Amino acid sequence: MIRSAVLELVEDRARASVGRWERRSLGVVRAEDAAEFARAAGERAAHLVDPTRADFTVHPMYVVSLLRGAPGADAAEFRPDGMYRDEVPGTDGLDVRLMAGGQDVRWVGEVRAGDPIELRRALTAVERKGVGEGFLLLTMEKVYGAARGALVEVTERFIVR
Repeated sequence: MIRSAVLELVEDRARASVGRWERRSLGVVRAEDAAEFARAAGERAAHLVDPTRADFTVHPMYVVSLLRGAPGADAAEFRPDGMYRDEVPGTDGLDVRLMAGGQDVRWVGEVRAGDPIELRRALTAVERKGVGEGFLLLTMEKVYGAARGALVEVTERFIVR
């Protein structure tokens, strides 16, 4: 399939899914996992890296980094480039190049160890950009929440070429 036809197919598929909210359980926030994330991110503050402390705090970006709950995904859920097949709507099974196109993060609640996290997400915009064949800019809205309400809201963009 020539590249422009593939891009048109992605655009058609993506437009068909605009506004459809999906839900996914990401499991329970474990203090040990959040501390490991903070250490991997280069944090040194004891309240972020030592889960045994009384003042332990989950790193603000930890929940945003979650894409699947434990134990993760099986091999069939990955694209050849290593991304999850369903991470960028409209692209599953197609030979396209994917790039991050930006991310806006708004913290609206405190993430706590022990919180069961649910992700709600929807594709909200599909835009054709560039000249000639150009590329697609897909915008996703994500809400990470717990039983007490929303914790983090994310607007994420993907470039599809």
